[in-house]
Amino acid sequence: MSSIRLFILDAFARYGEMHGHQLRLQAEQERVQLWTDISVGALYGAIKRLTADGLLAEVRVERDGNFPERQIYAITEKGRESLRELHQATLTAVSRHPDPFDLAFARLDRDRLDDLPRTIQERLDALEHLLVETVDNNNRARPWLSMGEELVITHGEHRLRSEIDWLRSLQSKLPDIIADERARVIPDRATP
Repeated sequence: MSSIRLFILDAFARYGEMHGHQLRLQAEQERVQLWTDISVGALYGAIKRLTADGLLAEVRVERDGNFPERQIYAITEKGRESLRELHQATLTAVSRHPDPFDLAFARLDRDRLDDLPRTIQERLDALEHLLVETVDNNNRARPWLSMGEELVITHGEHRLRSEIDWLRSLQSKLPDIIADERARVIPDRATP
C-alpha cells in the first residue's frame, strides 16, 4: 500500500484544488513525517506520478505576487475512485514488515559473540531514546489531532514499547543464547 498516494489523493479530495507547495504545507501542519512513512520532500514527485496516472489533473497556472508561477492540481474522478479503493484496501490489509535484525540475530557472527550483550544494549538504548523522542513529539502534536489521529500516534508508541519489552526478554536470555551458539555445530556446505 502506498501511504503517499493515499495522503495526496485524500488531501485533494478534502481540501480541493491546490499547488504542490500548499500540499507540502498541509503535510507539515499535520506533521505526517512524525507518524507515517511519508517524506514531505517526496510529495512533488508523487504529484507528478499521480498526474501521469490520471489520478490528478493540472487545472491552471497561478501566480501570487512575486512568487513563481505554480501549477494548480485537482483530483480526477479516476483519482476519487482510486482513493476509495486504496482507502478500503489499506484499512483491511494486514501488513507485516520483517525486521532485518531478525535475520542478523538468526545468523550471528560466532567470532563476535562476546560483543552481543553490548550490541543488544545499544539497540535497546536507541529504542528507548526513540520512544522518549516519539512521546515528546506526539505530546506536542496532540492539541491539533483528531481522535483518530490521536489513536494512530499512540499505536506507534505501543509498537515501540512492545519492541523494547521483547528486546529486554531477549537480553535476559543472552547467556543461554551465546552458549547455544558456541555449542552449535555448523554443518558442511550443502551439496547440490
